[in-house]
Amino acid sequence: MRVENRSMVFEEFVFVSLTSNPTLQIILFLVFLFCYMSTLVGNLGMIALIRASPRLHTPMYFFLSNLSFLDVCFSSVVACRSLVNLLTDKNCISLIECALQVYFGIGLGSTECFLLAAMAYDRYVAICKPLLYPVLMSPRLCFLLVFGSYVLGLLHSLIHTIFIFKLSFCQSNEINNIYCDITALFSLSCSDTYINELLIFYVAGLVEITTILGVLVSYMYILTNIVRISSATGRLKAFSTCTSHLTAVTIFHGAILILHFRPKTSNKSSIQDVIDKVLAVFYTIVIPVLNPLIYSLRNKEVKDALGAIHRKVRGSMMK
Repeated sequence: MRVENRSMVFEEFVFVSLTSNPTLQIILFLVFLFCYMSTLVGNLGMIALIRASPRLHTPMYFFLSNLSFLDVCFSSVVACRSLVNLLTDKNCISLIECALQVYFGIGLGSTECFLLAAMAYDRYVAICKPLLYPVLMSPRLCFLLVFGSYVLGLLHSLIHTIFIFKLSFCQSNEINNIYCDITALFSLSCSDTYINELLIFYVAGLVEITTILGVLVSYMYILTNIVRISSATGRLKAFSTCTSHLTAVTIFHGAILILHFRPKTSNKSSIQDVIDKVLAVFYTIVIPVLNPLIYSLRNKEVKDALGAIHRKVRGSMMK
């Protein structure tokens, strides 16, 4: 029987259900649907607002519109499949679909890491070199930073995807997660995953370290410059332009570090499985909802632009 199991190579995977209780499944479906619809409305609304408001046609909001686009795509990669799984008895995903989910999941997440680092550099130039800001943050450089973020993120994902799907999956076909996560796939393989684990530790670790360091170095210079500002009002205004970005960076990178770089145990308890799934839900479904809220509620320019659009629409309706 053992030989038969090892010789079997699966061409589809089955997600272990979050719950077997039909009532809880409906509740989870409604919660996930609400989060996903909020992600679409919030992020697509942010993109539309930035395009419609001339006052937001700046490098900072160019980066922010791309961040919103990433959040929509990233959430769609996981949420759509999760919503279907909550309504069906057989939560299957084919090998090809799983490979695509791994590729776009890692690729979009890595791209967001690089983009957040680029946004930190933008804040550094805006606060530390305000007179040179229009020259240094030219449209060409902004485009190259965004384009480079996508290229590096998708290339990074391609490396992991190629190596993970070179493995043979014959131990089991049950993924104990809400999406095709590479660490969950390791436990299903009867091949040696040593190279894959090295890639996560060194390549993914390098992406995390370099992007976090980029943010930290930028904010070290920013804080040094803010301290030199003589007026308290000026210091507060300068720092307020960074709080939204800092909040988004802390939440996003914090979730990645907890999910993928915390110490792993060989024998996971049922409680740890639940915690892992909750963290996965937070990372893939909740965070994309939070970003537009963070940047709209804590940003005066966004609120002013939204108010101007509202007044303009209201005035046209009254006519």
